[in-house]
Amino acid sequence: MTVRTKLLVSMIGTLVIALGGLAAILLTKTHPALGLDLQGGISITQEPVDSNYSSASLDLAVERIRERVDGLGVAEPEILRQGDAIVVNLPGVKNQKEAEALVKVTGQVYLRPVMAGCVAGDPNPAPTETSSPTATSVDGSTPVSSVTGSSVAPASGWRRSVPPSDSTTTAPTTSVGETSSTVAGDSTGATSTTVADSTTPTWPPSNPSTTEYRPLKGGGLCEVGPMGGTGEVFQDNATARITPGEGWTVDASLRDGAQGEGVWNALARQCYSRSATCPSGQLAIELDGEIISAPTVNAAEFQGNVQISGAFKEAEARSLANVLKSGSLPVRLTTQAVQNVSPTLGEDSLRAAVVSGLVGVFLVLLFMVLYYRHLGFLAIAGLAVSGALLWVIIALLSKTQGLALSLAGVAGVIVSVGVTVDSYVVVFERLKDEVRHGRSLRNSAKRGFSDAWRTILMADLVSLIGAAVLWYLTVGSVRNFAFFLGLSTLIDLLVSWTFVRPAVLLLAKTDWMARRKIMGIAQTTVSGS
Repeated sequence: MTVRTKLLVSMIGTLVIALGGLAAILLTKTHPALGLDLQGGISITQEPVDSNYSSASLDLAVERIRERVDGLGVAEPEILRQGDAIVVNLPGVKNQKEAEALVKVTGQVYLRPVMAGCVAGDPNPAPTETSSPTATSVDGSTPVSSVTGSSVAPASGWRRSVPPSDSTTTAPTTSVGETSSTVAGDSTGATSTTVADSTTPTWPPSNPSTTEYRPLKGGGLCEVGPMGGTGEVFQDNATARITPGEGWTVDASLRDGAQGEGVWNALARQCYSRSATCPSGQLAIELDGEIISAPTVNAAEFQGNVQISGAFKEAEARSLANVLKSGSLPVRLTTQAVQNVSPTLGEDSLRAAVVSGLVGVFLVLLFMVLYYRHLGFLAIAGLAVSGALLWVIIALLSKTQGLALSLAGVAGVIVSVGVTVDSYVVVFERLKDEVRHGRSLRNSAKRGFSDAWRTILMADLVSLIGAAVLWYLTVGSVRNFAFFLGLSTLIDLLVSWTFVRPAVLLLAKTDWMARRKIMGIAQTTVSGS
């Protein structure tokens, strides 16, 4: 493949991807999602009820709210901790009561005996008329047979049959062992569960005073008995660490006295002996109605310390440690303010930003054409290709990752236009310098772009570093600005190399360009150039 062919393939390929992607986006009516300031929504501010809570409890509350909101599918929600207050911004959400229920967390950790073992699977299967989903084995890799028999309804409209667990586990008498980061036991091949759904796949609030079914974090189901204690049995020093021979473990200290060590040991004796109140031998750790972990108890008495081990990943171990620390001083939140945010102001601001941006871009491109003549039209083409690629990527990220475009993001895109035009100015000025020195346009294009590319690369890297630092260290609108600035800068680098570079080199080889005054100066040649 000749050099000319490679340049043509690069330029045409970039055009096809940009324009073809834009056509596909428009035909499928996929468009960027808008942020709270552009489409409106609800903003909720919550604060602790009293002062008896820990910072870890607030951090965990933020995590829980984020998990719930992410499950709702809201486009780029903002969950911010401002001092002791938690602010939740939900773009596109209109129902105030549903929004309040979504972000309401108790932070209360309950310790509940597991009655019939925890089973992996989908705790919220989709309704079906002809068949019932079947849970999978603990590792999620192979299906298991369904069973029938007596069952306890975990919620109105739900039916689940769960056999008693016949697994046994041994471990040192100073720890609580867990065979998986989320599910313990079932090592002897016990079968799992049949799920039948008839009405709604949503779970009602937890009732810790009764036997009920609760969803298992990561997918699954646990039948748990009445709670026998709360997370207040632990001190607030739970830590995740690597233990030789065990991998990642979670260590926690028990509080002294009847309300700490006494409560824990009473539950441990029930589960260790597999009594009627804890026949599975597992003790569930529940947070806000969800079973975070269900380790098998391997000792009847604990002297101040508890260790939970198993096939933990680092993130799972740290998450469980945070739950235990938070449970020692749970935070109770109350709603201080709920605001319905109107998109009117955002729409007006967006309109003003778009108009000013278009006017600015028009004036810049007009200057490029007047100053650089024919090459100015190449700048227009490059901006058009960059804009098409940017629109396609934003629309796809909105659809697949929940990315939302806010006013700050629009500002980042407008600022990036200046970065892109700067790249073209660098290229064209290098060409002018080469031509002024008497070199032919063909030689000038190759030499000039080679020198200009290093300058473009360094300048764009500075913009990328600034955008990355802003994105990492900030939240909210500033982070949105940084993301779109960084994305636009990356696209500028791509288009400069795959479209502008081959276009300049190919045009420089044509007789059409050689016969004309280009870049606002008369072309001259020197013998031997």
